[in-house]
Amino acid sequence: MASLFGFYSLVLGFCFSFLIIFLSVKNFRNINIFDNKLISFTFLQFFFVVLSFLGLILSFVNSDFSNETVYNHSHTSKPIFYKITGTWGNHEGSLLLWLLVLTLFVFLFLLESKEQKKKYRILTLLFQQIIIIGFFIFSIKTSNPFNYIFPIPNEGLGLNPILQDPALAIHPPILYLGYVGSSIIFSSSLAATSLNYISRDWAKHIKKWILVSWIFLSLGILLGSVWAYYELGWGGFWFWDPVENVSLMPWLALTTLLHCILVLEKRLVLTSWVVILSISTFTLSMCGTFLVRSGILNSVHTFANDPERGLFILIFLFCLIFLSLFIFFFFHKVEKKKYFFWLSKESSILINNWFMMYFLTVVLIGTIYPIFLEVLSSEKISVGPPFYNKLIFPLLIPFLFAMAIGPKLKWIKSDLQNKLYLIFFFVISFLISAIIVKSFNTNFLIYSILLTSAFYLFFISIRDFFSIKFKNFAQVIAHFGFSLFILSILFNNIFSTEIITNLKIGETYETEKFKINFEKINQKDGKNFKAIIGKFNIENLDGNIDIFNPELRIYNQPNIVTTEADIKTNLLTDKFMTMNLVQNQEYFNIRYQIKPFMVWIWFSVLLISLGGLVSLYQKKNEK
Repeated sequence: MASLFGFYSLVLGFCFSFLIIFLSVKNFRNINIFDNKLISFTFLQFFFVVLSFLGLILSFVNSDFSNETVYNHSHTSKPIFYKITGTWGNHEGSLLLWLLVLTLFVFLFLLESKEQKKKYRILTLLFQQIIIIGFFIFSIKTSNPFNYIFPIPNEGLGLNPILQDPALAIHPPILYLGYVGSSIIFSSSLAATSLNYISRDWAKHIKKWILVSWIFLSLGILLGSVWAYYELGWGGFWFWDPVENVSLMPWLALTTLLHCILVLEKRLVLTSWVVILSISTFTLSMCGTFLVRSGILNSVHTFANDPERGLFILIFLFCLIFLSLFIFFFFHKVEKKKYFFWLSKESSILINNWFMMYFLTVVLIGTIYPIFLEVLSSEKISVGPPFYNKLIFPLLIPFLFAMAIGPKLKWIKSDLQNKLYLIFFFVISFLISAIIVKSFNTNFLIYSILLTSAFYLFFISIRDFFSIKFKNFAQVIAHFGFSLFILSILFNNIFSTEIITNLKIGETYETEKFKINFEKINQKDGKNFKAIIGKFNIENLDGNIDIFNPELRIYNQPNIVTTEADIKTNLLTDKFMTMNLVQNQEYFNIRYQIKPFMVWIWFSVLLISLGGLVSLYQKKNEK
């Protein structure tokens, strides 16, 4: 019953798209009069998608196995929390969540843009409805979450156990708010370009949508990274997995767009940059949807392996790109070429754009090159951390220096008089970096320069906390968070240690710094799994003993074995242990890692996101 209710609600929401488009076209001709029926119909469209989503949730909660999506991704023994979150832990449900956010954002846009031009609001609504219709067709035709199966099975196949985690339960909705938020930026930019409305007023208006999308995308990436860190058992903060990169690419484009919109707001320049980046951000979000759902990428994050679905998204994506480029080339009025003084805030932001586009290009090539290579030559390769480190680290150095110095410059023309502290902080940063690198016998040249640039931004940002005006507070928080982020990553790389060994129960592994004692194993029954729990004590040179209890979980449906890390966390260090059973042997494979500054990596991303929240708050108070 709930599935039937959900399906018809979805169809009704789809019908409202055509009604909204009809009224929008009709209303577009009436001068200065905005028909409030459009807001009402947009709300009703959102309301019916909400009802459809609730219908799917109820189907999962009630274990309605007549619903194919529920049958494929749920089980009666699954805890109620994961029955609910399983709604979007699959391809069909996640697409319905996309639709929910799309319709929510366009409704909020109409409510929040009442001071804007009528034609601009209607055109934005029209472009957004084109996207919404595409996703309605995709959901109903190829990814229907309400397909009926008969005879009705008594039991479901269950949800992948590694997806049964609180962090991953809230990760997709937050990430989608960032992904789908970029659709409003996309539609708004196309509407403004069509009407020649790219102006300071438009920049002030669209900036809040850019900030909202950027904040949610940052937090979504953070949650995904934290989940992968403790759930997948490899102990890193970023694996350069293709699906991780898929979320990073729109974030890089969105961050560049955020800086460009600041220049547009002040000086009415970089208009082409703003339009192209608005299109690119949403295009990259759509590309991510295609890669994750087409079966092209092999990752634990991927949802589907269906060529029909991938082909639909690809065709829809090409149509959107063609529409965007047509509007850009035929309607966008190219601004008169303006030369920036080499030492100005505009120039520093332009340099920032070049660096960010370089980083984006590296990630894009590293993600799609293996795909094209496999298509052309049937050769499979993987692109991992060494590729990205070699190409990104060298350019990260001048980028960090530019981040430190850029905010000190003035608009139009600036100078560096009375800024001797810039040289002082550089000397201090270099000395601290040289001491650290030399003490730990690491790669002196690259790490000393990287640390110098990161410390430089760090010290400059701290100084700014005590000398800034309130209007720059958001920028200082975000830049300080980024400097802390880079420093934490570098310290993590320099100071991390790892032990991988095989042990039997009762054995001890000894190093110069500590002993690992494998005492025993215990067993425990969970609601839908059985757990083998190891007990290890690790004795340090100073006599302190840490007790670790990593787990192996054997899930009953589906029948999958997962590893559960035991992590001891404090402000300076994470101690991370996993164990795996060596097949056909009495030995367990033990992986013990000491990972410094992990907490600070997560905290720094929260600081960066806080900078966006403060900026959003400041903008709200400017009204």
